Amino acid sequence: MTINKLPVICMKMNNMGGIQLNTVRKCKWLSLLVVTSLLILSACNTGKSELYEKTITGATDTAPGGLFNPIFYVDMYEETILELTHERLVKQNEKLEFEPNLAKSWTINEDHTAVTFELEEGVKWHDGEPFTADDVVFTYETMSDPDYVAAGGLRTLFVEPLLDYEEYNAGETTDFKGVVAEDDYTVTFHFNEPSITPLYMASVPIIPKHVFEEIPIKDMPGAPASQEAESIIGTGPFKFVHITDRERYIFLRHEDYWQGTPDIERINYRVVESSVMIGLIEKGEIDFVGRPSGIQAADYSTLEPNENLQMIEQLDFSYQVLGFKLNHRTDEDVKNSAIQPNNWVENKKLADPKVRQAITYALDREGMVNGLLYGKGDVINSPIAPQHWASSEERTNKYPFDPEKAKKLLDEAGFKDVDGDGFREDPEGEPWVLNMKYPAGNQLRERTAPLIKQQLEEVGVRINLKQPKEMSAFLIDMENDDKEDDTDLYLIGWGLETADPDPTELWSSRTPWNYSRWNNAKSDELIKQALTAPKALEQEYRAETYAEWQQLYSEDLPAVLLYIEPALWVYNKRIGGVHALPHTLFDDIHKWTVD
Repeated sequence: MTINKLPVICMKMNNMGGIQLNTVRKCKWLSLLVVTSLLILSACNTGKSELYEKTITGATDTAPGGLFNPIFYVDMYEETILELTHERLVKQNEKLEFEPNLAKSWTINEDHTAVTFELEEGVKWHDGEPFTADDVVFTYETMSDPDYVAAGGLRTLFVEPLLDYEEYNAGETTDFKGVVAEDDYTVTFHFNEPSITPLYMASVPIIPKHVFEEIPIKDMPGAPASQEAESIIGTGPFKFVHITDRERYIFLRHEDYWQGTPDIERINYRVVESSVMIGLIEKGEIDFVGRPSGIQAADYSTLEPNENLQMIEQLDFSYQVLGFKLNHRTDEDVKNSAIQPNNWVENKKLADPKVRQAITYALDREGMVNGLLYGKGDVINSPIAPQHWASSEERTNKYPFDPEKAKKLLDEAGFKDVDGDGFREDPEGEPWVLNMKYPAGNQLRERTAPLIKQQLEEVGVRINLKQPKEMSAFLIDMENDDKEDDTDLYLIGWGLETADPDPTELWSSRTPWNYSRWNNAKSDELIKQALTAPKALEQEYRAETYAEWQQLYSEDLPAVLLYIEPALWVYNKRIGGVHALPHTLFDDIHKWTVD
């Protein structure tokens, strides 16, 4: 509303309400009243957004799945939200070394079977309750419980090494010995065997005992405390207060935050299409974009000249993969949320390693980096992030783009074009069609999928490209992979662990995230050896063991590693105090300031 329209408002009110205002002065007073009323109504209608002067807005291109519980969340978009609200005992610095967080110090015993943490005192949960060692015990006890996996829990990696885990998880004892509270602010982790990575095992974000202790574990993922913003309680610098239709997520600062009240009062987090995100950043309607989506490589050069923006480019801890669904679980295992490799049903379409190798040769991965990523990225063949000391690209098969070799391998495996229609049949002469699935939302992935279809069909592999699903629905398909599931190929981006190169979380036959259902006994044995003391206490031994594992991975190929993307993040320079790390933009976000 502009000033020159105010007299018109006065005249209309005269005509409509019969109010007699014969002087300009009276009209000005009425105008002031109208403007003030409209401002008040506007503030109410926008959820009090105008009442917070120190507000910043972030964005991502994909909506989080909706499960905001640190021990149950599934996707990286949920993880990003939890970075604002929850905390761990330890965190990582620029060199990926562990340093204090909720734990101010620790002591590891001589044989590496126990680590004792001294906790920070005076830490408060968002609802004002004190944080204590009991919360740490409760978090790990819940993940060790027999009902945890059945409820959808995925993080057994962090509890399986704990003392007497198997007995407790099997229900043979109710005495949880893995994590013990010595007093309110001292807690000890006990391990069955000497732990090579005790700090990594203690790096799970902590949940509040007083919020969850009365909720059955099977009901935790669906409880308000895991899904409804105002009920989600952490110790982090920001409180989760509101969700609007999976499009906007609102956070207010934690006034009693233990490291000092944040300067930023409010954070708006928006879900925005990649195609319009850049325009909003340029207009200043979006202040920052970090992991996991970042900005597209094609848009980097557009934003770089903008003097109001700070660009961040670094190697990301994630890669895009074309996964092979090698096995399917039984109906009963899916129903019981059980991971039982001995029960799996083989997918004969992809059982021959030559077929998987042929598909890899058929893909122009270098062309994808140059064309889709504008040269900002790298083709990789090792599933361990190149930033880690254990990465061993030199020991892996490289699979350069070679369509003729792909055709030869397919012929050798018995997959030939029998009827002359340009597409291959299986060794029994039956139609051979590979169903390919991918999630919607990520523009780069949506452009990659049809390109893969085109390149594979050029060597005679017929691809049935399924309609993309929203990420949360796609992940349900990947997890509920019973024998009737029609998935053969899947596209996904995996965020890699920054704390340790251990590939257990993604590629062990027992991990739920092994969506390929890769069941290779040699792989499992090598992963175990790299974590078994005393030899594994020496980094050189672990490096050689992981090198052998990477070689095996590249030969057996549970997935094609397409490319590793750069982390392309941006923030408006009106935000001060930003200290980006290799794995997050949110380090010490309580120290951020806003102009």
